[in-house]
Amino acid sequence: MDDTPIIQLRGLNKTFGTGEKQVVALDQIDLDIYAGEIFGVIGLSGAGKSTLVRCMNLLERPTAGEVILDGKNLMQMSNTELRMARRSIGMIFQGFNLLMQRTALDNICFPLELMGVQKKKARVRAMELLETVGLGDRAKAYPAQLSGGQKQRVAIARALATKPKVLLCDEATSALDPTTTLAILELLKQLNSDLGVTVVVITHEMKVIEQICGRVAILAHSNIVELGAVEDIFRHPKSEAAHKLIFPGGFLESDTGCAGKCLRLIFDGNVRRPVVSEMVLMCGAPVNISYADTKTIDGQEYGHMLIQLPSEETMARKMLGFLDSAGVTYVEEEAKEA
Repeated sequence: MDDTPIIQLRGLNKTFGTGEKQVVALDQIDLDIYAGEIFGVIGLSGAGKSTLVRCMNLLERPTAGEVILDGKNLMQMSNTELRMARRSIGMIFQGFNLLMQRTALDNICFPLELMGVQKKKARVRAMELLETVGLGDRAKAYPAQLSGGQKQRVAIARALATKPKVLLCDEATSALDPTTTLAILELLKQLNSDLGVTVVVITHEMKVIEQICGRVAILAHSNIVELGAVEDIFRHPKSEAAHKLIFPGGFLESDTGCAGKCLRLIFDGNVRRPVVSEMVLMCGAPVNISYADTKTIDGQEYGHMLIQLPSEETMARKMLGFLDSAGVTYVEEEAKEA
C-alpha cells in the first residue's frame, strides 16, 4: 500500500429531497483511501454506504464537498473531463449488470468500444481478462448460461477492461452463496496484489471485511463513526454501530445465558492456540459452550465465548488457573436460572 491517498473526500454532503421531506444521506464525510489498499465501508441498512461509494465516481453528485481522485477534483470537471476520469474507476454491483444479449467476451469489450478501441484489440484485451478471472473457456457463453459467481467474474473483468486504478465494489458478494463469496474475495485480493488496483468494498457483512480489508470505515447516521485498521476496530470497538456489527449477539450481554459457574472468554488477538480444547484435555473435564461469536483475522482470534465450568469447585479453579497461564482474558458472569 502506498502512503499517497488516491481518493480523498472532504466535507462531503449528500441530501435527497427538499424542505420537510429532505433526507441527509451523508453529512460532512472526510476520508482518505490510499493507493494499493483494500478498504472497507460497512454499516447497517440505511447508513449511507451505497450513496458514499456512488459519490466516489459521481454516479451520485454530492450536494457539497470535494471528491479528489489521484489529485484531481472531480467536482470541478466538465462532463467530458469526468468521463475521461471515470476510466480510472471500475465498478461492480450486487446485480452484476451484464448485457444479457451479449456473450461474456462481448460484455467485457463493451467499455472498450465506448472508448473507441479497435475491435481486434478490444477482443484480445477481453480474452486476457477472462483468463485472469478464470473464465477463459466461457468466452462465448451468455449471462443466462453462467452461475452467479461466473457472472460476477465477468463483471469484474469488464470493470478492469479500462485498466482502472480503483475498483469500487458495491455489495458485490451479497447475492452469492458463502463458498462463491469466498472465491470472489480471493480473486479481488489476487487482483489487488497482481495489478496494484485499489479496492473499495461496500458491504453490510462483517465477514467480508474480515476476509479482505486492511482498513475499514463504519458508517452510522450518515457519518463515519469509526475509522482504522480492521484488527484495531475488532479489538477495541468504540461506537454502538461497531458493537452491533462486530458482536450482533451483544458484547458481554448476549441473551444466551448458562446455569452454574459461567465465564465470558474474551479473545483480543493475543491468543493463537485452541485454548478451550487444550483446557479440556489438560484438566480432564468437559465444559459447556453456551454461546460463541469469534472471528479470525490474519490468523488471530477476536470475539467472545460463554462457557459453563464444572460444578466441582476444585476442577473449576484448575480451569481458571489454566486460562490465566494461557493469557486469556475472562469475566465471571452471574448464572441464569434454568
